[in-house]
Amino acid sequence: MQDWSQLGAIAWPLLIALALGLLVRRGLLALAARARTRAATHLRARVAQVVAVPAAVALPLLFLSLAVTATPLPPEWIGRIQHWLGIGGLLCLTWLAVRAVGAVERRILREHPVDVADNLQARRVQTQTAVISRVIQGAIILVGVALALMTFPAIRQIGATLLASAGIIGLVAGIAARPVFGNLIAGLQIALTQPIRLDDVVIVDGEWGRVEEITSAYVVVRIWDERRLVVPLTWFIENPFQNWTRTSAQLLGTAFLWLDYRTPMAEVRAELQRLCGQDSRWDGRVCVAQVTETAETTIQVRLLVSARDSGSLFDLRCAVREGMIDFLAAHHPQALPRLRAVVHEPDAGTPPSRRASATETDSPGAEQSREADATAPPPAQPS
Repeated sequence: MQDWSQLGAIAWPLLIALALGLLVRRGLLALAARARTRAATHLRARVAQVVAVPAAVALPLLFLSLAVTATPLPPEWIGRIQHWLGIGGLLCLTWLAVRAVGAVERRILREHPVDVADNLQARRVQTQTAVISRVIQGAIILVGVALALMTFPAIRQIGATLLASAGIIGLVAGIAARPVFGNLIAGLQIALTQPIRLDDVVIVDGEWGRVEEITSAYVVVRIWDERRLVVPLTWFIENPFQNWTRTSAQLLGTAFLWLDYRTPMAEVRAELQRLCGQDSRWDGRVCVAQVTETAETTIQVRLLVSARDSGSLFDLRCAVREGMIDFLAAHHPQALPRLRAVVHEPDAGTPPSRRASATETDSPGAEQSREADATAPPPAQPS
């Protein structure tokens, strides 16, 4: 009878704690689901969404901790259970801190959208926010796990032993963790100095693309043909690369044409101005036609135009090139390059056989040497 009464004294607090924990958990998850639908417009809903999910795990653990204290279990059992429940509560706090940092990041990104015409400031803010948020979240997780592990006496003893030989261990750890800390420091450098930002147009290893994502370890560049180029953060610190949108998205571009010397450049300039004026991709800054090179048979004409971004510039260059070719073919066909050849007729007094040998096989001066051979005396015969 005493065993049943002791078992009941242990079971009832635990059952009550479990029941309360399940009720609280269900209520908090329902609150989080409701807050998710209103998070876009209400600050309270966003705060509730961040707090409710970790609290749905932490509060049942708290109820269990109080219930275990009220049970007549042996003190060493209570100590072990409280230890593990305390680790769970510490991890829940770490989880809550990570979610809070993520919520702040999402709010900053929401207040600085990049889908606008002039998004330079927004891309700068988004890049700093994304990189710094990843670094802070990683540091929070590292500290939380370290504190949880340090609650074990054996691990504390190992830590004291490692500190006694900190020189060798520090050297080995530094060598092993060099890539990790290198990317971490590179991420902070990119966040502060911003050689690249989200949605920047860059040329990396000869590939044209846009910066799609910046993590704590690498950068994802979306290539124009939908491929993804994954580049370590340290690469952007240690290697030169092209950033077409560092200060502005506006760019200059060229279209080269090889034309005949009889090309009327005044009309080419007038036609280029007309083509740019009727194209909405031209930003109105630069529209110039110049002869930049001459060769034996053609001249090189450079059509220099400007646009508001790289995508518009590429399409504008193609349109200008095609329009100029059509204009010249329709109105000035003599301006298109052609090959000229001048055929010299042979002398009428030269025999055909002589003409063939002279033009096909002989080198200059061969006629004079042949005539000299014909008038020379024959060689002496040996006696």
